Amino acid sequence: MKKRQLIPLSLFMVFGLFVTPKGFAQIQNADVLNAPMDISKDFQNYLNTFYFADELTNFDPQTGKGTVKYLRYNYQTRQAFNNMMMKPSPVVANEFPATEYAASPELPFQIQFVSDRTLRIKTTSGPQFHPEAASLMLVDGVAPNHPELWKYSKIEGGYRFTSKHGSVEIQTKPWHVKIYDEKGKLLTGTLHDSDFKNTYTPTLPFSFVRRNSDYSRSMGAAFSLEPDEKIFGCGESFTQFNKRGQKVVLWTDDANGIQNETMYKPVPFYMSSRGYGVFMHHSTPITVDFGKYFGSANEMYIGDDEADLFFFIGEPKEILDEYTNLTGKAAMPPLWSFGFWMSRITYFSEKEGRQVAKDLRAYKIPTDVIHFDTGWFDVDWRNNYEFSKDRFPDAVKMMSDMKDDGFHVCLWQLPYFSPKNTLFNEIMDKNLAVRDRKGNLPYEDAVLDFSNPATVTWYQAKLKHLFDQGVSVFKVDFGEAAPPDGIYHSGRTGFYEHNLYPLRYNKAVAEITQKEKGYTLIWARSTWAGSQRYPLHWGGDAETSNGAMSAELRGGLSLGLSGFSFWSHDVGGFATKSPENLYRRWAPFGMFTSHVRSHGEPPREPWLYSKDFLEGFRNADNMRYELMPYIYAQAKESSQKGLPMMRALFLEYPNDPGAWLVDNEYLFGSSMLVAPLFEEVTERDVYLPEGTWIDYQTKKVYQGGWHKIKAGAIPIVVLVRDGSAIPHIALAQSTKDMDWSKLTLKVYATDTTNTAIAKVFLPDGDAVQTITVSKKGNNFETTSNPLTGKTTFKTEWVK
Repeated sequence: MKKRQLIPLSLFMVFGLFVTPKGFAQIQNADVLNAPMDISKDFQNYLNTFYFADELTNFDPQTGKGTVKYLRYNYQTRQAFNNMMMKPSPVVANEFPATEYAASPELPFQIQFVSDRTLRIKTTSGPQFHPEAASLMLVDGVAPNHPELWKYSKIEGGYRFTSKHGSVEIQTKPWHVKIYDEKGKLLTGTLHDSDFKNTYTPTLPFSFVRRNSDYSRSMGAAFSLEPDEKIFGCGESFTQFNKRGQKVVLWTDDANGIQNETMYKPVPFYMSSRGYGVFMHHSTPITVDFGKYFGSANEMYIGDDEADLFFFIGEPKEILDEYTNLTGKAAMPPLWSFGFWMSRITYFSEKEGRQVAKDLRAYKIPTDVIHFDTGWFDVDWRNNYEFSKDRFPDAVKMMSDMKDDGFHVCLWQLPYFSPKNTLFNEIMDKNLAVRDRKGNLPYEDAVLDFSNPATVTWYQAKLKHLFDQGVSVFKVDFGEAAPPDGIYHSGRTGFYEHNLYPLRYNKAVAEITQKEKGYTLIWARSTWAGSQRYPLHWGGDAETSNGAMSAELRGGLSLGLSGFSFWSHDVGGFATKSPENLYRRWAPFGMFTSHVRSHGEPPREPWLYSKDFLEGFRNADNMRYELMPYIYAQAKESSQKGLPMMRALFLEYPNDPGAWLVDNEYLFGSSMLVAPLFEEVTERDVYLPEGTWIDYQTKKVYQGGWHKIKAGAIPIVVLVRDGSAIPHIALAQSTKDMDWSKLTLKVYATDTTNTAIAKVFLPDGDAVQTITVSKKGNNFETTSNPLTGKTTFKTEWVK
């Protein structure tokens, strides 16, 4: 959410354009405050010195440790027919005295084995004097090492390690690390300078840069890309789904929308269609060039002076399972969080909140959460963790009454404090904010320093006070503007802490929520690797347009391929009043994501649109609430396996080439395929993976392949995989009033299908149960009921 602020007229005149203050935002690549930091520029600067990894000078296969020799290069220029060409050339040392510094340093290299699918490669560009601390990104702080799972063998020119799922070869000269699958197919490998002898395009091999400006160093980990290879992930990226051919800057940023290349939620992880994934275990700025500059080179430019890379071998589901074993799987949110969240910018008073609650029930819009955004304290946006006494005369009673009626209350807050905030002086006096090199503030606002345990304690006490009053969950807004040049309590600058800030922020709120409420739940905008442990996250400040709706889906799918099980977005868009026809189509898309919230510029409440819209919105919401047993079971299974609830088709169908090409539809859980309407149409082209699919609304049957499918009464295309029994529950106006003792299994099966499978997870259950139903006459019956005494099942063959 962006503050609506007044901008001096002179600024508009300087840029030679006039726009409304509401539309004023950061321009990308303008080098203004908090613009994303593209580390790749250092690798293109001919003033810098480069060191190319050349040969393995020693190696102990028992410990996996050795050294790599690096050769020194500088860019040399050459004018050729009115073009200035530039390529790296070998150079001698330039240090004085010459006896003290190596021209071609030999530096540490290490390989470790985390599991039989996961290996770790570490290289450094120089000596490391800081103590190795527990990593906030790793679920246990450190990665396990299981060398016994990989068998070592000596090979000509190097070393090989083999597990049951793949192998890795380390070649001595020229130095290469090559990773293979279990069948011996090369997945990827490091690039050496000799690999570019057949091109005139100057491309950097595996190397590091030493900056001329300050003598600092950064790693450039260069790996091969093969023809037709596709790349996915990198967090909530709104650009084209397949990152091959793109340069991705991994720097947490207030993206000011969802149709540009910056990201609220970058994650230094990606997976390849060739059967591997990569986690860049760093918090520094990272830029990855996935073959944009040179088509066969994947250049990971890492701000750190080390390269710490985890490689995962397997199919997409296996890769996500391995990655989330390492960085953490999402906690299972409470049942009520899967209900509808009603919000707008903003409800300013108890009176407004009570009226919205009353209207939701009167208009029969099933709802579980009412969110109060920026206006619940005395001054809009000036968050001091206290309800305005004038506008909320009895907030405690309000929240108690809402809870009795099935509503939980969510409150907005942020970690930035303007000078007029009543808490500003306390924060400064207690040294709870990030400082600059002078010991002052980097900005005019105080930014909480979550690397300081005292800050976390102070902050969590504020939230606890509100939990005690009856709040159920907090919106964890912003978090993308931690000062890059700030000095943090951790002892590091923002170069290392900026990207970690969202993770620290998410963690602080999630942990106090778990302690006080017994569940892990936040509503956050920013992330880094590991944030998936603290669900959930929403898609930022979407434009109210068809383009934004489709970009939102790409962002959600990309985040799901980065280890996040749960994700939501602002239904209808955020930035302006949502056009009715857009909102009508967006609502069912929202209902088929893990969590659903209407939020943005008012009006958002469905009864403030036409009567037809109200009925359509209610029908979409009713559909979600009746599907709650399916949603809840799929959520539990997703959290256990590190899978997203909203899945790219290739997660379930990795051997279907067409599944890797589709980015405008998805699987909702394992059994339902969803294709939203991104334009004002009644039908659309839908790609169906192999097998038989049955339309959830019209009951028409389709085979795998491309089809033009009409939407049902609810404006969205939804199909169910043949042989699926989808559990339903009787409609209720909140999850609190649902009767889980009686469920209906709606069986989607053709005449030739004799059995179907349902997954069920009860609110008080401890495991997902598989229910099998078999055909008997003109219906299906449950073969066995592992939930006898807790739930009875009625079966209904849908045809």
